[in-house]
Amino acid sequence: MRVVLFASGDFAIPTLRALTDPAHPGHEVACVVTQPDRESGRGRRTQPTPVRQAAEELGLRVLPCANVNEPAFLDELRKQDAALGLVIAFGQKIGGEARAVFPLECANLHASLLPAYRGAAPFQWTIINGDEKAGVTVFRLVDRMDAGPIYTTRWTYVKEDERACELHDRLSRVGVDAVRATLDLLSENPNHEPAPQDEALATKAPKLSKQDGHLRFDRPAGEIANRVRGLWSWPGAKCVYQPADGPRNETVTLALARVGDRTAAAAPPGTLDARRYVATADGYLEVLEIKPDGARLMTFQEFVNGRHVRAGDRMLAIGAEGEAIPHP
Repeated sequence: MRVVLFASGDFAIPTLRALTDPAHPGHEVACVVTQPDRESGRGRRTQPTPVRQAAEELGLRVLPCANVNEPAFLDELRKQDAALGLVIAFGQKIGGEARAVFPLECANLHASLLPAYRGAAPFQWTIINGDEKAGVTVFRLVDRMDAGPIYTTRWTYVKEDERACELHDRLSRVGVDAVRATLDLLSENPNHEPAPQDEALATKAPKLSKQDGHLRFDRPAGEIANRVRGLWSWPGAKCVYQPADGPRNETVTLALARVGDRTAAAAPPGTLDARRYVATADGYLEVLEIKPDGARLMTFQEFVNGRHVRAGDRMLAIGAEGEAIPHP
């Protein structure tokens, strides 16, 4: 099957490479449509999307486009003579007229088991909410976000201590099989009708903000550990480390944590005990990795050694204005 790939983020790269692998012929990428190059970094240098870089390395035709719904660009899409538009982490809404360019319209690879986690941050919320399973779905694109009927799903168990960035990479590889299965299905039967989603089971996965990363330790330890994993590597689960002996406070990002024990804490939430565990609402949190602002990612033991962390030090919440807030 000949497809046009609409993609920008690196979630699409394993599928792009798989569809152009000469060892597995059968489908053809006519061209790759991606977001325009953008300025990024401290030097504000113009950077292509990860997909553009990968596609050019593979010798594919790349069409950067700021609005795929413009009439002139629709004419360009018609010239590709493709049966299907394949959408993966693209970053633009593809309207009905653009979808209708293709005889089979558009199929979208989404990083959740739809109808769960419709939205911009599906795998992050999967971990934040402590789900046992994660997965991907290929569905027919419609006007409503992530609401189209389903062609294919693939699922996997979330690993212990797996973080959002790691689950992202693993699901991007799981997605290869889901996309291949969908393209094979439609090649064999172009009239195949995908299965409608159960609207009663639909949940949302809204885009994350920096405020989502402001930790509170007056919550259960398991909930905090899941949030830490689900928010790494962006926006990160942040708090303020406050030594008991008076040196300055330090903003830190917890990169990995797990439940320490369920014994009721004797000190207020956020207080470190002799084991350097953090008191929470229902026991203790064991911090495993941490990144101080302006410093490298390190083990918590390295942080303890470097700051001479001791019992009675505290981890404080961050307020709306960036101020440290003690837990009651």
